[in-house]
Amino acid sequence: MNFEDEDFELREIQRLEGHTDKVWSVAWKPATGINGIPAVFASCSGDKTVRIWEENSTGSFQCQAVLEETHTRTVRSCAWSPSGKFLATASFDATTAIWENVGVDFECVSTLEGHDNEVKSVSWNNSGSLLATCGRDKSVWIWEVLPGNEFDCVSVLQGHTQDVKMVQWNPSMDTLFSCSYDSTIKVWVENGDSDDWHCIQTLGESNSGHTSTVWSLSFNASGDKMVSCSDDLTIKVWTSKMQECDQNAPWKHVCTLSGYHDRTIFSVHWSREGIIASGAADDAICLFVENNDNEVEGTTFKLLLKKEKAHEMDVNSVQWNSGDRRLLASASDDGTVKIWELVRLSGQKLL
Repeated sequence: MNFEDEDFELREIQRLEGHTDKVWSVAWKPATGINGIPAVFASCSGDKTVRIWEENSTGSFQCQAVLEETHTRTVRSCAWSPSGKFLATASFDATTAIWENVGVDFECVSTLEGHDNEVKSVSWNNSGSLLATCGRDKSVWIWEVLPGNEFDCVSVLQGHTQDVKMVQWNPSMDTLFSCSYDSTIKVWVENGDSDDWHCIQTLGESNSGHTSTVWSLSFNASGDKMVSCSDDLTIKVWTSKMQECDQNAPWKHVCTLSGYHDRTIFSVHWSREGIIASGAADDAICLFVENNDNEVEGTTFKLLLKKEKAHEMDVNSVQWNSGDRRLLASASDDGTVKIWELVRLSGQKLL
């Protein structure tokens, strides 16, 4: 996709109300919003609930279900299994709940316990055979998905020195990434000879990493590039040759984007066609694309657009839908979720 000679607008499609506290995270259900299948996403909140939203025939979203009375504190993170059959929700009540989607109903079929306190993030691997969680107790847990909705903890990873904010699996291989209040990103792989997992790389200040809390990370579609964001007001892009069948290939810093947000950047997400979205405490959303200017050496990114005052308060989460339309969902401290569409302005210039 060429974004060089076009002007784009991030157009607000809908503002969704229903949560009664700040909304922490949004997650699109896989394989929805494509081939005529209505788009579906989940949102989770400080109100202890998860809401499931579905697109109707007119293209607007409605709440189809409220998952409640399971978590007793804030639900901080939600993630769909690759098949879309299960939704995992991580909570400050120290548990992760697994919900099975049957028709329009959701049933809590398993509760994962083990973290000492708040669970901050949950992520499924690409095959749906492994689940990772992380929390304020500085640990990362890896769970094996077994038949009969059973989950077995196969490893507890103790490497971070502070609260772990997010876990994310690489989309093309079973390599796990975690980012933390300790300002680092850690890369974890399984030992070939045993079920043991270990850290093969730490991306920190000494290798051009972040200088403060790393809040979020995301991968491009092929998994050979990663983007991260931080309390240090920067977004960093990383690359690895791990695609050449070397899971242990090191990640290297490519470029740093700074000066675009003036408060903590809480969320980044890379779309399938290469657009990086960021959401921050300055209430703004920024979109970045790779700069194809041949005069610049190396890989660089440029601002496609900035949406000031996207929300009335902090933007906690931004997430692209992978379907037919360029839809972006955002979640905020203002208690709302917004749906945006990136549209080309035909012949019009952005003012």
